[in-house]
Amino acid sequence: MSKVVKVVEDLVVPIINELNLELVDIEYKKEGKNWFLRVFIDQENGVGIEECELVSERLSEKLDEVDPIPYNYFLEVSSPGAERPLKKEKDFEKAIGKNVLIKTYEPVEGEKVFEGLLKSFDGHVVAVEIKVKTKRKLVHIPYDKVSSARLAVTFS
Repeated sequence: MSKVVKVVEDLVVPIINELNLELVDIEYKKEGKNWFLRVFIDQENGVGIEECELVSERLSEKLDEVDPIPYNYFLEVSSPGAERPLKKEKDFEKAIGKNVLIKTYEPVEGEKVFEGLLKSFDGHVVAVEIKVKTKRKLVHIPYDKVSSARLAVTFS
């Protein structure tokens, strides 16, 4: 975690806790010539523009006070969207029964990318039901081998 992300997390967590929101992720990266600080928030029934604006205003005030970023940057506060990243154990627990896309650091059963139905998560192993041609197969992925994971939107 970069120093900027850590400082921003320390500043934004009290704001979102006060508003009964959840911090999903923080990104700080350069795209082209511009730096972007993106804060993704959510809550049980989703977040709207009002919550994003409120968090943005309050966080912007705190960032102006602390001034942890030496460059000009764009602050964006938004919902993680339909393909929300799964970052924490509780994200995996909440995603049971939903379609997910999981990438691993190293191959599991010869593969590094799995898309399917998240069947279970016990804190150590993620069980995903994938389709192989016309059959379904349950794959057990060690949690410590997951490099990234997100919800996956599927179209039937």
